[in-house]
Amino acid sequence: MNFYLINEFIGWIGGILFSICALPQVIHTWRTKKTEGLSSWFLIIWFTGEILSFFYVIAKDIMTSIFHFPLYLNYGLNIILILYLFYAKIKYK
Repeated sequence: MNFYLINEFIGWIGGILFSICALPQVIHTWRTKKTEGLSSWFLIIWFTGEILSFFYVIAKDIMTSIFHFPLYLNYGLNIILILYLFYAKIKYK
């Protein structure tokens, strides 16, 4: 097995794990309809970090023509999950 395939496999596993980190919180919030434990500042900082990092990776990938699809999965899914948590924070207040 060559190094490239091992590296891609590790990247995808890491991307998937990072992508689903917020899933337990989203499921808990959806089931209980409670968000009092979620800090608005935490969500704002996390969202901003995800957006900036996502744009950085995309811009760098375009410049180098080396694409990091596991990172796209990570950032894209996290952005969606954070947006739901923002929505829930407003709706279930």
